[in-house]
Parts: sequence; C-alpha cells; structure tokens
Amino acid sequence: MQIILLEKVANLGGLGDVVKVKDGYARNFLIPQGKAKRASEANLKEFEARRVELEARQAEILTEAQARAAKLENASVSITQKSGVDGRLFGSVTNHDIAEAFTASGTEVKKSEVRLPEGPFKQIGEYDVALALHHDVVVNVKVVVLGEH
Repeated sequence: MQIILLEKVANLGGLGDVVKVKDGYARNFLIPQGKAKRASEANLKEFEARRVELEARQAEILTEAQARAAKLENASVSITQKSGVDGRLFGSVTNHDIAEAFTASGTEVKKSEVRLPEGPFKQIGEYDVALALHHDVVVNVKVVVLGEH
C-alpha cells in the first residue's frame, strides 16, 4: 500500500515521503495513529496544503523533546526492590518501573521511551539506560537498583 508519512517514522522515512508498506502495517498501525494517510491524489493535495503546518508541529515536538533531554541529562534515579542475599532480585526492574521512578522524581517519561536492549534488570547494581524521547533525541541516564532484604 502506498502511504504519505505525516511525521518521521523510524526505519521508514521522513515527513512527506510517499512509501510502500505492507497493508496490515498501514491499516493497523500507521493510519490509526495519525502517522500516515493513503497516497491518493486528494490526500497528496491536502498534504501539500498542510505541509507547513505539519512541519511546524514536528519542529515543536522536537524542541519539546530536546528541552526534556536537557532536564534529564546525567539524571539518576534509585529503585528499591526485594532481593536475596546474593544480590538477585525477586522479580525484576522493567521499563515501566523506570518510567514511574522518573515521573515520580518530576520529569514525565513514558514507558515506551525507555530502552532496555538486554531486557529487565534482575540484579542489584548501577545501570546506564537510554531514553528515546524522539527519533533524533536520545539521552543516557543512570538507574541504581537497590536491594532490600
């Protein structure tokens, strides 16, 4: 299916690109979330008429993400979980726990922005975590996992 991207989509293209994607990806994800429209003549004309407005909105989102990144630069948060004597956690620290801890400390972070490529933390210790606030804005923060017996 041919679609017009209404915002930058990772591994697909930027604002205004006309790309071909699988039908299900377009119908079930991109179009319902407002990230794309079908590439018809009418939609192409409408997009060109709204291009400046959409570009301004994307620039505003990027600026907002950069401001949040400046606040989070070198930030650290501590999370306490029950653990055994060997330092292994009963359960784990997930992206949801990390997002909640940052939100409680005063900076709004969604769980989808937390990147844990090796999965949740299962040991006490200090970890570097990447927060992807925008496609172009990634900030590294520290998460300290403390154990309680």
